Amino acid sequence: MHRVLVVDDEPQILRALVINLKARGYQVDTAADGSTALRVAAAGHPDVIILDLGLPDMDGVQVITRVRGWTRTPIIVLSARQTSDEKVKALDAGADDFVTKPFGMDELLARLRAAVRRLDPVAVEQEPVVETGGFTVDLAAKKVQRDGHDVRLTPTEWHLLEVLIRNSGKLVSHKQLLLEVWGPTHLTETNYLRVYMAQLRRKLEADPAHPRHLVTEAGMGYRFEP
Repeated sequence: MHRVLVVDDEPQILRALVINLKARGYQVDTAADGSTALRVAAAGHPDVIILDLGLPDMDGVQVITRVRGWTRTPIIVLSARQTSDEKVKALDAGADDFVTKPFGMDELLARLRAAVRRLDPVAVEQEPVVETGGFTVDLAAKKVQRDGHDVRLTPTEWHLLEVLIRNSGKLVSHKQLLLEVWGPTHLTETNYLRVYMAQLRRKLEADPAHPRHLVTEAGMGYRFEP
C-alpha cells in the first residue's frame, strides 16, 4: 500500500482527493500549508507527494526545493498556474509532473499510478538528518547542531550548506553554487564563495584551516564529505 501526501489549502479539493485516493487503497496524509507539508513529509516518508503551488505560507516551489534537499520522492504539482514559466520553475525545482486546475480525477489518478510505477523499490532514501563526526544537519527542520548545541546560520550560509549536502560526495562547481545560492547575475563572484565557505568552516569544522567535511577542490569548486 502506497502512502500519498496531499498538500492543498482548498478544503473541497483536499477532501475530494482524500476520498478518491483512500477508495483506491492509498494511505493518505494531508497538509494545508508548506510548513506542515515539510514536517509531514519528513516524518511520514510518503511514496508520492501531490502539491499545490499556491499555499498560504510559502510558494509551492519553495516546498519542492526543500523536499529535494533530502528525498527523491515523486512530486506531482497540482496548480491553477498555467503559464509555461510557472511549469518550468516547478519542474526545474524538482517536480516530476504538472497537472493544471481544474483537473479530471481520472487523469490525476493515472499520473499518480505512473509515478508509483517509476518508484525504484531498491533505492535507498536519504534520511532528512545528516550526521558527521562533528555536526548534525536536519534538512527538513533547517537546523544544525555541533557538539549538542544549535549553530546559527544565516540564510545564505544555510542555502550553501544545503546545496553541498544535497550533492554529498560530489564536486559542486563554483558556477553551480553561485547559480543556486545567489542567482544567474552573480556567476563570476567567486569571492562570495570564499567568504561564506570560510564562515561555514569556522562554525562547523573542528579545524577550519584543515576542513574534513567542507572540502575545496582547487580551481573547480567544493565538496561535502559526511
